[in-house]
Amino acid sequence: MLEKHTEIRTPDGTADGVLWLPDGERQLPGVLDFTDIFGIRPATRAMGKRLAGEGYVVLMPNLFYRTAQPPVFAVKPSDRGRFMKRMTELTAPLTPDALDRDVSAYVDFLMDHLPAGSDGRIGVVGHCYSGGVAMRCAAVRPDKVVATASFHGGKLFTGAPDSPHLLLPRIKAQLYFGHAIEDRSMPAEAIRDFERALAEWGGKYKSETYEGAHHGWTASDNAAYNQTQAERAFQELLSLFAQIRQ
Repeated sequence: MLEKHTEIRTPDGTADGVLWLPDGERQLPGVLDFTDIFGIRPATRAMGKRLAGEGYVVLMPNLFYRTAQPPVFAVKPSDRGRFMKRMTELTAPLTPDALDRDVSAYVDFLMDHLPAGSDGRIGVVGHCYSGGVAMRCAAVRPDKVVATASFHGGKLFTGAPDSPHLLLPRIKAQLYFGHAIEDRSMPAEAIRDFERALAEWGGKYKSETYEGAHHGWTASDNAAYNQTQAERAFQELLSLFAQIRQ
């Protein structure tokens, strides 16, 4: 498998990222793998590489390229003040319009790196902050994104005018949501309201809360890492992405 640093031209600049290309001349589908707020690092690289090992061309862009290159986040959550300040620095430039431009560029870049003969159907997965970004990608490029997953995604249902749930009418992809328990960024009431919006949307989806799994459980370097539930999440992801091959 080839793993390489890459640069992705966007309307706003150049995003760095990692691209995995499995060996062999095969018609492989593509996946956009969006990291959590802590960005590209050894733990997320391992996740991307594992997914690529299942037979996908995987692109992991640095969502926060406007602010920093990896490592983008060195502040510990225990230092609450500095932690929140850094989160704002990273996410403030990512307005809905900016994200629309970015995710479309990521889709185009991935398409350009799929093997000849691939039909161009791709999947998207987001974690934590990027759960909403994954939904936005599916809304912006419904022509290409056929499967989208979010694990411990935050603020998927809010009262804000840019709440991710408002994107649902534009989405054609099959959706999967794995929620955390006791998640301040996506509390039980928000999950309930979000699932109501999903039901009203009428598309194909699955939404569930992982027992005993707190926010961040999928990343091996997170204090909340839950190996059993992380493995379950990975298998659910593979099940969802199997349709890209159909």
